[in-house]
Amino acid sequence: MFKKSKLGISTALALVIGASAAMADNIKIAFIDPLSGPFAGTGANGLNQFEFAAETLVNAKGGVLGGDKFEIVAFDNKISPKESLIQLQVAIDQGIRFIAQGNSSGVANALTDAIEKHNKRNPDDRVLFLNYSAVDPALTNEKCNFWHFRFDANADLKMDALTDIMAQDKSIDKVYIIGQDYSFGKAVAAAAVRDLGNKMPNAEIVGNELHPIGKVKDFTPYARKIVASGANAVITGNWGADMLGLGKAVLENGYTGPIYTYYAAADGITAAFGETGKGSLRLVSEGQLNPPVSDRAAEYVKAFKAKYPDGNVSQSRITNTIEMLAKAIDGAGTATDVVAIAKQLEGMEHENLWGGMLKMRAEDHQVIQDVHVLAHTNEGVTFDYDNSGYGLIAENTVKMAGMDSPTSCKMKRP
Repeated sequence: MFKKSKLGISTALALVIGASAAMADNIKIAFIDPLSGPFAGTGANGLNQFEFAAETLVNAKGGVLGGDKFEIVAFDNKISPKESLIQLQVAIDQGIRFIAQGNSSGVANALTDAIEKHNKRNPDDRVLFLNYSAVDPALTNEKCNFWHFRFDANADLKMDALTDIMAQDKSIDKVYIIGQDYSFGKAVAAAAVRDLGNKMPNAEIVGNELHPIGKVKDFTPYARKIVASGANAVITGNWGADMLGLGKAVLENGYTGPIYTYYAAADGITAAFGETGKGSLRLVSEGQLNPPVSDRAAEYVKAFKAKYPDGNVSQSRITNTIEMLAKAIDGAGTATDVVAIAKQLEGMEHENLWGGMLKMRAEDHQVIQDVHVLAHTNEGVTFDYDNSGYGLIAENTVKMAGMDSPTSCKMKRP
């Protein structure tokens, strides 16, 4: 027999309404990235980083607008542009005004087009696209729009920094370029050909090919071609399982030179390479963990690892996205007027958690920041990846990379 509640109907109803109102104050951010399939590990760790950044850097400090809290809502896009558009609509239908995505420029291109169309048709229900990691240069050039903000250095800016460092190594005279066959992989290849030609005219490009994304199970045939070409440097934009598969195959087939990458770290990649990658793997990226740039950064990483023992703080751009969005919402005095929030983000300068300044360039919504070339090693590592003892050490830094770089963006503002 059930016990009768001591609460009156009016009291119970008031509690429900109060709880609903409290939940309604949460400012929701849709995280649309792969949570299943071959790139699920990358997406899952990114989700953990977003949730931790929101809780630690915003909610634990009182939230925004006097107490509103950030809430990350996860949507699995299965790394599919088509599925991403479905999940985007679901998020919009739930009243979410901020869309975060980073894995796959193909997905980002689909989302930015859809968001621009949606905002034109629905001026009272607009959303912002917070691109934390999709680095196809077109997104802040010919395809730029007012609703898109990129918090990562684009592929051109990273290649510019990377080839500056490569040009200092006079032993490099044969370079092999390989990547995934979609917009980002093509952008990396084009930037490499251009920058090598400008900075290393005596270096020969002995290979330039693309492979299907997420579908190659055995990279041995590609590795054998690289070794047979006589290349003494490899450039790849591969990420996730494709980065691990390619890199391991190349090294296991006898290649001993440097492999210059965009994403050869964390999500199981660092542990899988281990000693094999030492002396070979280089990664161009924003942010650095080793050495820690501040006590604040070190405390943040320790707290993250305490909550997620198997996770990695591998994307400093995620903390940058969360902190800059919070700053823009407070500056605008609203969490619903995305035009006002976007105008706060335009031109924003922000001292980030990882040392150095960020500047969101107003003309194309491309963030400008320090870019590092990092080496895979187990020496001098304070914070490793994958609990492996191996991590990344900053070897070279390009300050505010691409500050004066050109853009073809011709943005139309509301």
